[in-house]
Amino acid sequence: MNDTTAALKESVGRYGVWAGGLRVDGPHDHGARTEAAAEAERLGFGALWLGGNTSAADATPLIEATSRLVVATSIQSVWEHEASATAADFAELEVAHPGRFVLGLGVSHGPAVKGYSRPYSKMAGYVDELDRAGMPAHRRLLAALGPKMLELSRDRAAGAIPYLVTPEHTAKAREILGTGPLLAPEFKVVLDDDPSSARATARAYLAMYLQLPNYTQNFLRLGFTDADVADGGSDRLIDAVFAWGDEGTIRRRIDEFHAAGADHVALQVVQDGGLDAPLPRDGWRRLASLLA
Repeated sequence: MNDTTAALKESVGRYGVWAGGLRVDGPHDHGARTEAAAEAERLGFGALWLGGNTSAADATPLIEATSRLVVATSIQSVWEHEASATAADFAELEVAHPGRFVLGLGVSHGPAVKGYSRPYSKMAGYVDELDRAGMPAHRRLLAALGPKMLELSRDRAAGAIPYLVTPEHTAKAREILGTGPLLAPEFKVVLDDDPSSARATARAYLAMYLQLPNYTQNFLRLGFTDADVADGGSDRLIDAVFAWGDEGTIRRRIDEFHAAGADHVALQVVQDGGLDAPLPRDGWRRLASLLA
């Protein structure tokens, strides 16, 4: 592991929070977003992961509202942001707040992008452009599910930020990445110990993702079946990609990712209402308590 990657691992720590409601164009006003970021820092989380197609513009006010928290995009779409502008935005933010912003890049999904084709080649070309623009590889991470993208994360970035995965995927990813690169999977948590209502909340949230072939193909690679990804997802699938239950159960499920090789776990509190729901600050407090 080189010193720059080791420093990144130390700065993000073992746990972060992932939230889709922190974008500048999201449903929450500036004060709600910056207060939430400040609380995440006070609770001891090392990183704040901005869900959806986000950029340095979304990260800047949250970095300005905190003193040490790393803020990262999860992800910025390579289809919607020019690499030269991305590198320039990174450089400007790095001068103002050294070490506080990490660029998480992803190829998005075919149904969401006009002219979507050859996503691996698109990502490889994008990081080529970032290199030419002087953006350091050790300050970018790639949203990687399959082996080829994980290899690119190993060779051309500081590591990988897999989304909607299991500890089994984490173990496979670590084998491909080796020991050095950062591996920071996202993991969804429903803070509910009732099986029926917890799975209902999870299933409603998962429905959109089951329309996206990147995720369903990855589930099939992990040993799930066509039946598991049909009709809203089987209980087996729900229970694999969401943590729910009492605090001990949720802590055990999070620990499984570290045992499988994760350096950091980005925890997404899933609640009814989607992005229009209040920012899950109470959920972050409960997670911080059980992780203490």
